[in-house]
Amino acid sequence: MTRTIVASATKEIIIGFDQPFCVIGERINPTGRKKLAAEMMEGNFETVKKDALEQAACGATMLDVNAGVTAVNPNETEPGLLVQTLEIVQDLVDLPLSIDSSVSGAIEAALKVAKGRPLVNSVTGEEEKLEAILPLVKKYNVPVVAISNDETGISMDPDVRFAVAKKIVERCADFGIPAHDVVVDPLVMPIGALGDAGRQVFALLRRLREELKVNTTCGLSNISFGLPHRHGINAGFIPMVIGAGMTSAIMNPVRPQEMEAVRAANVLNGTDRDCTTWIKTYKDYKPAAGGNPVAAPVAVGAPGEAAAGGRRRGGREARMARG
Repeated sequence: MTRTIVASATKEIIIGFDQPFCVIGERINPTGRKKLAAEMMEGNFETVKKDALEQAACGATMLDVNAGVTAVNPNETEPGLLVQTLEIVQDLVDLPLSIDSSVSGAIEAALKVAKGRPLVNSVTGEEEKLEAILPLVKKYNVPVVAISNDETGISMDPDVRFAVAKKIVERCADFGIPAHDVVVDPLVMPIGALGDAGRQVFALLRRLREELKVNTTCGLSNISFGLPHRHGINAGFIPMVIGAGMTSAIMNPVRPQEMEAVRAANVLNGTDRDCTTWIKTYKDYKPAAGGNPVAAPVAVGAPGEAAAGGRRRGGREARMARG
C-alpha cells in the first residue's frame, strides 16, 4: 500500500489510501490576500500566527506555508521571508508542514531549517523545474507535490494530464525518488467553466491510484471557482473525490461544512475506525433553533488527530484563469 510519510519535529502523519483524509490547511498564503501580504512584507506575522493556531484547532492534518508576497524579485525576497514564516509556524504548532513556493532558492532555504519531514509544494512537468526541484527533494529526502502541467500549460484533456503525471513520476525515479514520495495534483478544473470537470478528476484519480499507485492532492476549492455558495459545492465534492481515491487536499479547515464532509467521508470510507473521531467531535452536537445547523465544533484531541482534512486562492486559481 502506498504511504507518504510527512512529519513535524515530533508528529508523524501518513498519507495513504488506508488512512484518514489528509487536510492541508491553505490559509498561510498571501496570494490573493492583500492585507496578509502587506503585513508579511512589514514583518508583521500576527495573522500568520492566528491562521496557524486556528487551522490546527479546527483539525488540519498539515499546514501549507507560502510567502509569495510579490512577483517583483521573488528570488531575492522570498527565501528569507519563507524561512522566517516557516520558523514561526513550526515553533507555534506541532503539525507537519508543506513548503509552498515556485522559487527553488526559497524551497532549499526552507528545507535547511524545516523540522521533521515536510512536503515540498511543488514541481511541474517543465524540464527546467524538474532539474531545479528534484535534486533538492532527493538531497533532503522529502516528498513532493507533482502538478500535472508542463511547458504546454494546463491541458483540458485529462489523458494529457495523466501523461504529464506519469512523466514526473518517471523523472522522479531517475533521481532516486520513489513513487510513494510523489503526491500528484491532477489539477481540478472549475465546474462552472467545464461541465465535466468532476467526472474528469474522478476518472483521473482512479487511474493515478490503480496505474501509478501514487497519493494525490488538489487545490480543492478550484472546483467551485466562480460559483455562488462555493462551500456547498466544495462540501459535496469532498466525499466524491475521496471515494475516487484522493488522499489529501489543500483546503480551508476553518470551514465547518467542509470539515464535516471530510469527517463523514472518513467514517463511511472506514478510515475513522469505530467512528472514534466522529463521536469525539460531534457527541455534544445540537442543531440550532429552527433546524439550522450550528457551527461544527472544533476537533477534539491533538490537532490533526483525525488526519482529516476552502479555498486555495491565488496560484492555482490564477493558473486556471490563464488556462
